[in-house]
Amino acid sequence: MSKNGKTGSKSVTVKQATIDLLRAFGIDRVFGNPGSTELPFLSDWPDDIDYVLALQEASAVGMADGYAQATRNAGFVNLHSAAGVGNALGNIYTAHRNQTPLVITAGQQARSILPLQAFLYAERASEFPRPYVKYSVEPARPEDVPAAIARAYYTAMQPPCGPTFVSIPIDDWTHATAPVEARKVSREIGPEREAMKALVAAFGSAKHPALVVGPGVDRAGAVDLMVRVAEKAKASVWVSPFSARCSFPERHPQFAGFLHASPAQLSDALLREHDLVVVVGAPVFTFHVEGHAAIFDGGATIFQITDDPDAAAVTPVGTSIVATMKPALSLLLDLLPESKRATPKGRTLPPAPQAADPLPVEFLLHSLAQAMPDGTSLVEEVPSHRPAMQKFMPMLGQDSFYTMSSGGLGYSLPAAVGMALGKPKSRTVCLIGDGSAMYSIQALWTAAQRKLPLTVVVINNSGYGAMRSFSQVMQVRNVPGLELPGIDFVRLAEGMGCHAVRVSRAAELGETLKRGMAFEGTSLVEVIVDSAVPVLYGQKH
Repeated sequence: MSKNGKTGSKSVTVKQATIDLLRAFGIDRVFGNPGSTELPFLSDWPDDIDYVLALQEASAVGMADGYAQATRNAGFVNLHSAAGVGNALGNIYTAHRNQTPLVITAGQQARSILPLQAFLYAERASEFPRPYVKYSVEPARPEDVPAAIARAYYTAMQPPCGPTFVSIPIDDWTHATAPVEARKVSREIGPEREAMKALVAAFGSAKHPALVVGPGVDRAGAVDLMVRVAEKAKASVWVSPFSARCSFPERHPQFAGFLHASPAQLSDALLREHDLVVVVGAPVFTFHVEGHAAIFDGGATIFQITDDPDAAAVTPVGTSIVATMKPALSLLLDLLPESKRATPKGRTLPPAPQAADPLPVEFLLHSLAQAMPDGTSLVEEVPSHRPAMQKFMPMLGQDSFYTMSSGGLGYSLPAAVGMALGKPKSRTVCLIGDGSAMYSIQALWTAAQRKLPLTVVVINNSGYGAMRSFSQVMQVRNVPGLELPGIDFVRLAEGMGCHAVRVSRAAELGETLKRGMAFEGTSLVEVIVDSAVPVLYGQKH
């Protein structure tokens, strides 16, 4: 399109128009696993766009997710028809929950044989990934493909960000079309000023306010603003349940801790001391187990700042302000007077864990925190050990921590590969459980081939620790499928070209981790730990 929005007379192929759009959008990598229906798109691939080969489609989406979060631009994924989209759906759902901008394309059979239900065709292809994509289409005509991809990009990048999907028949790529010029689309949404004044008044009358920060703050690059607001308001700062990012430095003196995903435990924590609760960049609230949520009974005033209208719509009580984080927090900082309240005290830190054999997970996490170099990004998937991690592995704030918001395993290993691609000058650490690692172990191959600065730490407790814990909390017995004996991660990693070592003694742990961090390229450290069952939730629900 020309600058005045009218289509010019120049004609290019659908493929060329698409490649030109990727360049204009600053997309320099495409993640995929090729199939026959994608070959016309991939033929004579340009040198200036890196094709990142994953060995399975879920890994391709996970890598694109990590890369998009590292670069704050949409990841571009090319999947193989219906079967490939099916393989990828778990991580598409995670990208939806993570609010990660992705443009996902998938091959489709030739239009001429679609009525015959041809091999590799997808019936109603655009419906397949719904409702976990923001926009989904199979264009009506080949010449409509570039415009559909442009719309998918703008939609993916518009807060709340998320994945989009375009199905493209194999014979569309060589058709002629008009080029589509990239446009500038604003992404910031300002808050309603009167609602912000009401929030400031609530801060003024509160005796013990609390800020509950969620992943939206870090996604927006607004952690420093969040810190300044907390300090000016003299408010305690909690992390929302299942936050997938670090939106406040966890060694800040006002940091109060992590909220449980249990309604009763969360309510106890907030109502014990706070008369005002302001949730920023998170839902109100994400729960994992049943129970009475006394926090909604009126004992505390609740405000929410969110860039997600759906999150605002489902909030059961209080006032929701729909805005993106930077304009909302900037206005709040301007409107807030200096508080005369005493600065609240942060959480009491536990003593450093002691070395022992068999290796306690707490000692491993404390040792890993000491071994990680400055500027490390941690990508985590150890759900059974998250409480211990939150005690002994402090995250520093902006761009330091990433995990999956979905609860679906198989995300963090490929996401760490994408993160390392997006941050090649610093170390990425993937902290992952033995059960989680086996969902996407093939992602190691991509990391090894590219010699990425990635250290994978596998916590091996020979089973699904989170399920062991839940079986105790729920008082159920003789549950099958919780034990995972006999997996050798060193041999698996070496078979894919990675440097790998195993450690099972506390005396060897520190030096082993340091060597893993210093290794030039991708390394894996398998740590055999005590198989003691962690306690994820108390009996009070």
